Amino acid sequence: MNLYFIVEGRRTEKKVYPEWLNFLIPELKRVNWAFEATLNNYFLFNGNGFPALLHNHLKKSIEEINELKKFNYLVLVLDVDETTVEFRINEVNNFIKENHLQLIDCELIIIPQDKCIETWFLGNKTIYKSNSQNVKLRDYVRFYNVKDNDPELMPVFEDFNTHSQFHADYCTEFLRERNIRYSKNNPNGVIEEVYLNRLIERTIETNHINSFKNFIDFCNELRGRI
Repeated sequence: MNLYFIVEGRRTEKKVYPEWLNFLIPELKRVNWAFEATLNNYFLFNGNGFPALLHNHLKKSIEEINELKKFNYLVLVLDVDETTVEFRINEVNNFIKENHLQLIDCELIIIPQDKCIETWFLGNKTIYKSNSQNVKLRDYVRFYNVKDNDPELMPVFEDFNTHSQFHADYCTEFLRERNIRYSKNNPNGVIEEVYLNRLIERTIETNHINSFKNFIDFCNELRGRI
């Protein structure tokens, strides 16, 4: 089984997903180039944002997959941002239809990050500190407590223009409280197996971060078939 990943993020996802896949599907080994795939491999690159991922990369990737005839899945990892999961999925499917693109013997899987990958990171309850000394973080918690409430449903704080901007800053302050120096270039802490497991536990204990659960369910299904 071979997978071809295109992740939206220019910085974070291309570092996080390989680490997470090592824990979730250790049987899969990464290759540097798509043509190197043989058995139980994955190829991953970043699509430099959305919609650039569609307009600049998707057509060429589908052509490459069809030519190589080695991949079982094409996996697109996309931020939902200011839309909805359904809207983002429809946007991709409509682009494929309008441009007459067709995968041959390969299934398209869309992994929407609702609203962004930092939204998922906020699901780790063990990071939460009730007596924070960080004034900014206290303001964020008063606005929306991500320990008790679903991070994916969190609205935008007044100082930000988009959900993704706010969720990313909330995540940065949230992790700093535990002396984890997180940035998009260096996603420290969140790539660890223990962090991933805490997010998985959140999906088991609650119905929160459902778009993350969909990713985990997909990985579990694949591992069961390898």
